[in-house]
Amino acid sequence: MNHNDYMQIALDELHAGVKSGLNPVGSIIVRHKDGEIIGRGRNLVPIHNDPTAHAEVIAIRQACDHSGMPKLTDCTLYTTLEPCPMCCWAILTAGIEQLVLGARLTVIKKVNYGDYTVENLVAMTNANITITTGIREEECARLRSAWELR
Repeated sequence: MNHNDYMQIALDELHAGVKSGLNPVGSIIVRHKDGEIIGRGRNLVPIHNDPTAHAEVIAIRQACDHSGMPKLTDCTLYTTLEPCPMCCWAILTAGIEQLVLGARLTVIKKVNYGDYTVENLVAMTNANITITTGIREEECARLRSAWELR
């Protein structure tokens, strides 16, 4: 499978969340050694009344439970929307080696993170993570924008 294939699975998580009325973000975590998806997430904030229950954090929690380890080295996280600062920090803390994202946060009109980007936060920490952008970006952005206009 390639980046487009895995991003489709993250988009499937996004669609499942939207069907439940949730914020349209989907994330998955793939283990490099065998390509297994060990974590899946969608935004569950309103369901759990938990402000940290973003798609990326849910996927990280599931992957850590699956692996029995608090570190997810040898893993890639795919997400349909650029992670917020909290989620980016969780990704770095988990030791994820690669981040692949679809749409950038600039598509969100209701949230202003100033000059924040994942690249800026990674640069501040000197973390060793590869960031790949633009995977199915237009599709991810269109789905997010359509949800905001509802």
